[in-house]
Amino acid sequence: MKPYKPEALVAISRYQNYFPTLDPQIQADIYARMAVLIEEEREYCDKGNYSHMAQILTSIAMYEVLMAHGRSEEEAYAIVSGEMFRFLDPSPMQKMARKRFFLPLMKKLVPFGFRKGSGHGWRYTWHKDDPGDRFHFECNACIYAKILGKRGLLKLGAMCCHADIINYGSLPYTDFIRTKTLCQGGDLCDFLFVRHKTDAGDGWERSPSI
Repeated sequence: MKPYKPEALVAISRYQNYFPTLDPQIQADIYARMAVLIEEEREYCDKGNYSHMAQILTSIAMYEVLMAHGRSEEEAYAIVSGEMFRFLDPSPMQKMARKRFFLPLMKKLVPFGFRKGSGHGWRYTWHKDDPGDRFHFECNACIYAKILGKRGLLKLGAMCCHADIINYGSLPYTDFIRTKTLCQGGDLCDFLFVRHKTDAGDGWERSPSI
């Protein structure tokens, strides 16, 4: 298993480009805070959760340390969320979504990828009876909600939920529909992809997902 070390987690997080621009003392404090968080959340520090924990623990530590160094809560959140969103690049997914085989491929790859990239604390419901133009599933238990919820930091969880909107919310020919998430007060996270024969605006409008 990859080592649960602060430096290794930051290096694969969505803050990997921003982190080196921080003052060295802030960097050191983030690493120190992450070391504590790793021990506190050892229950979830397994192989499957590695990439998720990189986002969760780096986000918490950066948010808290920025405030400890004089940033207001609003400023710290704006930096953490802004840098996370800036790192995301939906263009490869958008390019793939132009292909006719996109949704059938999603039906195979997403369950496989989530099983491989989800460790202790996750639970999903998969549906194998969807028609050809639909793919839906639910996340019934999520470590973002568990870890951030008990710390009063669900705001950071909702931030991570929004990353899905950036990645999936403007796919060609495909409407991404989500009405609730665990980090935003829902009893589950519902994911629905609907494939259309035309692009958005040509006979259908995108759904206002959260």
